[in-house]
Amino acid sequence: MSLQQTLSALKTAFESGNGPIVVPEWVHERMRRATSELIAAKVAEQALQPGDSMPSFRLTGADGAVLDSVDLLASGPLVISFYRGVWCPYCNIELKALQAMLPDIVERGAQLIAISPQTTANSRKSCRDNGLTFPILADPSNEVAARFGLRWTLPSYLREVYLQVFKNDLTVINGDNSWSLPMPARYVVNQEGTVVSSEVNPDYTQRPEPSDLLPVLEMLVQSANSCKVNYRA
Repeated sequence: MSLQQTLSALKTAFESGNGPIVVPEWVHERMRRATSELIAAKVAEQALQPGDSMPSFRLTGADGAVLDSVDLLASGPLVISFYRGVWCPYCNIELKALQAMLPDIVERGAQLIAISPQTTANSRKSCRDNGLTFPILADPSNEVAARFGLRWTLPSYLREVYLQVFKNDLTVINGDNSWSLPMPARYVVNQEGTVVSSEVNPDYTQRPEPSDLLPVLEMLVQSANSCKVNYRA
């Protein structure tokens, strides 16, 4: 199955009461309401788009090393995945799909990183649980996500669901009291720091296919080769 087919199957099982967690209907209603309100607010339209410059950042990885976006871009194009956290099954499925695509990404001269607001300890858990070998970076208070236009604050009625039903206290998981999350997003940034591809969806159950990255990266490879030929000429 494709990534989206897998995610859709998970959503169907959860909403029909056949998933690993069974919750009352009022929980589903609140979760659907939050997604609908986020879509209606058109927050995703304010996020970085192709042609925009990527804001620079310095974030700490799961191994404790600080990675600088300037240094990352010096090595080639950058693929960035923003995700909600290790507690989100949809995110974990996507991260595993990206890991499977990693050799193809690297073959095209690009690097892959993922960013979430969770603490470094939870980033390490993401790596362990999902078998990840690419950097997982902690974004305290979603500050970098905000600069990308992705940060949103959970309404109080949804916080109650997270705390009472799922036992996901984001103040502990993320180490801050903002109760904010990034909208799931995937960016491709060229070496000049310009966004060449963006996929942002306020519906956390919808994610682009990892294979969609390959034509974009191929285009960047061809552009780089063309520049080299013109330079030599």
